[in-house]
Amino acid sequence: MRLILITASNRQPRWVVDGYDEYARRLDRRWSLELTEVALARRTASSDPRRAVTDEAQRMLRHVPDDAHVVALAVGGAPWSTAKLAAKLDDWSLVGAPVCLLVGGPDGLGEPCRGRAQEQWSLSALTLPHGLVRIVVAEALYRATSVLQGHPYHRA
Repeated sequence: MRLILITASNRQPRWVVDGYDEYARRLDRRWSLELTEVALARRTASSDPRRAVTDEAQRMLRHVPDDAHVVALAVGGAPWSTAKLAAKLDDWSLVGAPVCLLVGGPDGLGEPCRGRAQEQWSLSALTLPHGLVRIVVAEALYRATSVLQGHPYHRA
């Protein structure tokens, strides 16, 4: 199954790249996790941040296949446990369409992306740094696919 993480961001530090790569690499070969980065729109002190967010959203959507199931990562989204994410992955895999996970830039995810999304997922009520979000998403997907393979949720 093809999972595509589409983010609005600029270059990330090495620890982010390494963390993301580690969990993406761990995914079972039946799952592929691709990262697509869309450069942040230019922001100045006098520019309207809503314009930047809309520009980023439109450019992000260009990377979404027509038949994709789209999930927006948003503060107002539903909180999913690992078990819930595993169930969603299982359901999505039955459809066979790619799943695109959209992560907005510093000013959030634009309305065009939220409007295209079939679901909204909240990682946390906390504000997380952009780079950390991509690591948490990759780890959550790895953990959920591990559950689907019969590995224990945790060892506690």
